[in-house]
Amino acid sequence: MDPLVNVRHGYNLWSKVYDHDRNPLIALEDPVVRGALGEIRGLRALDVGCGTGRHSMSLLAAGAEVTAIDFSEGMLAEARRKSDAAQINFIVHDLHHAWPFQSAAFDLVVSGLVLEHIADLEAFFGEIRRVLRPGGRAIVSAMHPAMFLRETQAGFLDPVTGKKIKPGSLPHSISAFVMAAIRARLDIVELTERAADDDFATSYPRAARYVNWPMLLVFVLRA
Repeated sequence: MDPLVNVRHGYNLWSKVYDHDRNPLIALEDPVVRGALGEIRGLRALDVGCGTGRHSMSLLAAGAEVTAIDFSEGMLAEARRKSDAAQINFIVHDLHHAWPFQSAAFDLVVSGLVLEHIADLEAFFGEIRRVLRPGGRAIVSAMHPAMFLRETQAGFLDPVTGKKIKPGSLPHSISAFVMAAIRARLDIVELTERAADDDFATSYPRAARYVNWPMLLVFVLRA
């Protein structure tokens, strides 16, 4: 069975609680991504796998012209409810198909916690390279592959049934990410790994079992 067959349905369900889930991985990721953005005022930015628009809204607030794509209608519905969301061009699109943009259309691509749901990494990074102008940057985060060694993947508690739902993930390696980026002719400017510490776990108790264990991976890439 295709492990990704239920991803769209899973995220449609997750959309109802996603912004209030206190997901420790998101809390770990947000400051790293924001710190990597730099000055983006006036840039054309694409948020890939935008979900409920958390990065989209940050990009907009920082002065970027934002386009955002995701294949979950539920997630996009939540994103469109947010203040100032009308200023963002939200598009329904499955990332496993060619992206609906011209080449060199963007100065910046951001993709948060999407890679475990991508089957063809080379096609994914290839599309990042294609839509970026020469010299453009991409910031791509992922659940650290080491999390799969702990039998952990993206998931949530269904508020209706109380059951843990895992939409579906693939256990890619760091080397698979790196080689896909290199084959797409993207330069790796920076690669960051993050683990939870005790203070973080106090604020986000779900991270307690992962203290000092790699949870997050963030790439800064340049076309």
